[in-house]
Amino acid sequence: MSAFPLRVVFMPVAQAETPAPVSVMVSVSKRHFKRAVKRNRVKRQIREAYRLHKHLLDDALDKLPGQHLMVAFLWLSDRQYATAEVERNVKHLLIRMSERLAPHVTEVSAHE
Repeated sequence: MSAFPLRVVFMPVAQAETPAPVSVMVSVSKRHFKRAVKRNRVKRQIREAYRLHKHLLDDALDKLPGQHLMVAFLWLSDRQYATAEVERNVKHLLIRMSERLAPHVTEVSAHE
């Protein structure tokens, strides 16, 4: 899923494969920002936005017993954005991810 300038890729995994309920990776390409200072700033913005809104995913995962989630945030743009805009996009993506995980809840309960 994308919410420019971010793209998120996620994969539900079995509980035994990862100790944490959600594993997060943040990637900002050197092709977009040659200077590490700029790459690190963007990564900090994404991590902070995720920290503030991770409860959206936790609520969805509570309904999936035995499932954990692996998430990757990828930066798509060649320019930096305001922290408020990055936070808004991360929140939007987390909401969409939790909605996409919701059908799995009905499938799990139907099989029980």
